[in-house]
Amino acid sequence: MQETIHLKNDAEYLTLGQMLKIAGLIATGGQAKWFLLENQVYVNDQLENRRGRKLFAGDEVRIEGCGAYRIAQSS
Repeated sequence: MQETIHLKNDAEYLTLGQMLKIAGLIATGGQAKWFLLENQVYVNDQLENRRGRKLFAGDEVRIEGCGAYRIAQSS
């Protein structure tokens, strides 16, 4: 099952590091670097390891062993 992460207010994007924190996978933004080194993270089916990677509405993030997430615009 895929979980939905909503962009805040009228934000155009959020970073992968912010998404990991919102999803509850890390406690602080500083942990993103280490999380990405230890886990295989795919953005739109492409392996990604940059915590600053911009995620836009419609992007899909899949993390091996953690789950799948879809980025959506707030309604």
